[in-house]
Amino acid sequence: MGLTVKREDTVLVISGDDKGKRGRVLEVFPGKGKLVIERINIIKKHMKPNNKYKQGGIIEKEAPVHISNVMLICSKCGEPVRIGNKALENGVRVRTCNKCGEVI
Repeated sequence: MGLTVKREDTVLVISGDDKGKRGRVLEVFPGKGKLVIERINIIKKHMKPNNKYKQGGIIEKEAPVHISNVMLICSKCGEPVRIGNKALENGVRVRTCNKCGEVI
């Protein structure tokens, strides 16, 4: 079974410290079942100076969130929805909104 959330999708966090916040998916880790969401689950990491961080110090960055803690937001409804799969007439499988039936 594949993941129902992909990069650039908008999701709603349904549990944890950031419950109720919406964000855009930046990265997905299918093997771990986790994803990174823009401005969600911010952690502070102590970094040595290197090529990317010349100064070093304490860096704030997004940490991965488990996929079970988010729901996809339908672009038509604007609400968090469950995802269904449907085959189009040409045989292509697409994700659909279970509330409005729109292709995501």
